[in-house]
Amino acid sequence: MIGAVSTVANETAGDARRHSAYTWLAASAGALGGLLFGYDWVVIGGAKPFYEVFFQLDNPALQGWAMSCALIGCLAGAITSGMLSNRFGRKKLLTLSALVFAASSLGTGLADHFLVFVLWRILGGCAIGLASGISPMYIAEISPAHLRGRMVSLNQLAIVFGILLAQLVNWMIARPVPRGYTALQILSSWNGQTGWRWMFAVTAVPSILFLIASLLVPESPRWLASRGHSERALRVLEKLGGNYYAQHVMDDFARSSSVEEPRTGLRDLLSPGIFKLLLLGVGLAVLQQWCGINVIFNYAQEIFEAAGYQVSDILFNIVITGAVNVVFTLLALGAIDRFGRRFLLLTGVSGLALIYTLLGLLYHLHMQGKPMLLLVLAAIACYAMSLAPATWVVIAEIFPNRVRGTAVAVAVSGLWIACFVLTYTFPLLNAALGAAGTFWSYAAICLAGLLFLFFKLPETKGKTLEEMEASLAATQHRRSGA
Repeated sequence: MIGAVSTVANETAGDARRHSAYTWLAASAGALGGLLFGYDWVVIGGAKPFYEVFFQLDNPALQGWAMSCALIGCLAGAITSGMLSNRFGRKKLLTLSALVFAASSLGTGLADHFLVFVLWRILGGCAIGLASGISPMYIAEISPAHLRGRMVSLNQLAIVFGILLAQLVNWMIARPVPRGYTALQILSSWNGQTGWRWMFAVTAVPSILFLIASLLVPESPRWLASRGHSERALRVLEKLGGNYYAQHVMDDFARSSSVEEPRTGLRDLLSPGIFKLLLLGVGLAVLQQWCGINVIFNYAQEIFEAAGYQVSDILFNIVITGAVNVVFTLLALGAIDRFGRRFLLLTGVSGLALIYTLLGLLYHLHMQGKPMLLLVLAAIACYAMSLAPATWVVIAEIFPNRVRGTAVAVAVSGLWIACFVLTYTFPLLNAALGAAGTFWSYAAICLAGLLFLFFKLPETKGKTLEEMEASLAATQHRRSGA
């Protein structure tokens, strides 16, 4: 008996090794949506000094609207992603988001009026919203349990590579801006007329790569099984992990409610167990945004300007922030399945609260230069190791298969609503409270988030999606029996 078990284990290990490359490639292709998400979201930060003078955006409300209007599209894309992915599958939605990315990037680059610019940014936001919900969910559904944290974190790695790519492109496209340049001189320069357009239009290149990749990846086997396509699901699973792995997962489907058709009604999310998970998912999504890190990316110009840097130096500093983001996301990729989601999140939120407190103190003392830059880099490193990857992993894995599409869509919608509020209100908060008061506010939010996660967040590493669903069902059964 022991020999038979050992033989099966050895065969399973060998089978997994032969198929792991295919699984990683499929997960990487799905994660390209994250790369476009990161690029399209951050490219506007480098273009900001130039399109603002081109469109004559001379008050905080218009500036905040230009930066945050894409979030309207992000919300629309996120809200519809669950319904659409449940009906048409994860694969087709990845393809749709790639097409919208390509069209909106070219449209934004060609815009000659502010209204047209806003409309194309909103459409690009729709693509971001779709990709932000579908990519991590797709990767979670094709990943084996022991690798799911790392594979879903590929989405975050792709996001930060997209961020770094946007920062590098902005830096390379923008020609040096002499110190003391006025708004009129910037407007009449190549940067003010043409350079900012190229920053947006370049997104079309990775969009085409994502489109090709989306046509080559397999459909989610869990979605196929839930729609009654068991044979197709089995064939996909065999490609992902071999015969033994495929049969094991299909047996899990049979023992759980995973074979039920996906449900899109909000009523299904209001049952006690699901609603508790939904509150956790939405709370974590909101915390990822209200922790304030996106302010550093989207308003890097103002932050470094307040720290004493000029425009050309600011663009270079932004590239440094992107490089730090990539390095620490790579570290998180190796840590998330080793240390778990809970440890990384609690440690990261604690670190951000401390860093923001210090940032606010430096602004309050009117300190400038390298200390400010080092604290900004520390905040990015802390975020990249914790909230950035772990949020997407937890949201993608905590919900039962039958409601995952809808539940993830609701959680990601909460993320984009929170992001809109954060992005739109920063110029107003900054004007009312000053930089010091604004960062102290974010520190207080991080402390509140730390308490929320400490009491509400379970550890999910190493468990299959079906095991988590079975655990939830058992808990509900015990409570109903009591």
